[in-house]
Amino acid sequence: MNTATRDYIKRNQEADTRQLALQRCSDADVDMPLALRQIAGRKAARSKLPTWASNDDILYPIGLSMEQCSSEQTASYKANLCRRLLPSCPSPHTLIDLTGGFGVDFTLMSGVFQKATYVEQNADLFAVVTSNFVTMGKSVEALCSDGIDYLHQFEGHATIIFLDPARRDIHGGRTYGIADCTPNVLDIKEELLSKADYVILKLSPMLDWHKAVLDLGQQYIKEVHVISVQNECKELLIVMEENAPKDPMLFCVNDDSTFTVALHSQPNQNAHIYQDDPSSLEGLFLYEPNASIMKAGCFNEVAAAFGVQPLATNSHLFVIDSPIPDFPGRKFQITAISSMNKQELKTTLKGILQANVTTRNFPLSVVELRKRLKLSDGGTDYIFATTLDANRHVLLLCKKTTF
Repeated sequence: MNTATRDYIKRNQEADTRQLALQRCSDADVDMPLALRQIAGRKAARSKLPTWASNDDILYPIGLSMEQCSSEQTASYKANLCRRLLPSCPSPHTLIDLTGGFGVDFTLMSGVFQKATYVEQNADLFAVVTSNFVTMGKSVEALCSDGIDYLHQFEGHATIIFLDPARRDIHGGRTYGIADCTPNVLDIKEELLSKADYVILKLSPMLDWHKAVLDLGQQYIKEVHVISVQNECKELLIVMEENAPKDPMLFCVNDDSTFTVALHSQPNQNAHIYQDDPSSLEGLFLYEPNASIMKAGCFNEVAAAFGVQPLATNSHLFVIDSPIPDFPGRKFQITAISSMNKQELKTTLKGILQANVTTRNFPLSVVELRKRLKLSDGGTDYIFATTLDANRHVLLLCKKTTF
């Protein structure tokens, strides 16, 4: 990058790239496509990749690669996962990333290994990433090659092979199923497992983990990780092993919170549904599991682990008469209950002009309910609209707890 381009980026780092693209730059030495890409990339990196964003010498790829790459937080999680797996493997420890991309996962994970190999077939992206390896002082092997061709030619044995199959079809449309991604891991899973102690797959958070496990073969599954950041589900990770244990584990992760259960756990019975009079809910503590638990569907396991009662079979809301500081999700205390009766609503919501509204197993959407209640969004009050047994629709007025 020449000095003129670097100075232009610095002067316009907060500017709208769409507006910049329409303006004519008076300095012919400025590489405008590169400058616009860098400005957009740095903006995206500030929240997603803070370490990258703090280094002015990092180069960024086209927008799609930035959109698809992992966040620094989820990449750190993978590095810690590798660190936990390695003691069971013979040294030297080696990593192969067959679908390198922008290299965020690889950059964090490679630091755990004695040798790491990055493979990426896109020449332009490869040039960007290998330049960043130099900038960041990474001593790794990097190959501009098709990952599957490399796998076929690879005659050694790796500790971990990592893949993040591309979730776009030939027309650029999104895909989610394992068989619809590139590469199709189902076609090469036996070869992958024969050439590595562990295979780690990063899959779409939209994918049903139960189906993914069945498609890949339950006998190969060591661990499943459902990963959320700030209560938004981001990734599904599956750890495979040729001779996987008979008791694989499921990890539901949200930031620093992890809820772990046996993959095939079956609590002795469904949790006892709350069936008392709705008025007795006042004063109880209300718990909403985090996004990873919601995605994984571990509701009976949560009830058994924390002794909470589900409000209804499909509410995914739980109550108990005592605080649970380490509950993996949002925590509230119920201050009032109302049916959908107009007069009762008027009395219960008197003086409340705004609230944070959530619907669970309820016939109205959040938008519809907010309109009916004439409430704006926000504030310190929280309303959960749900359905109890006997098809009783109720609103639970809550305050966030401070424990």
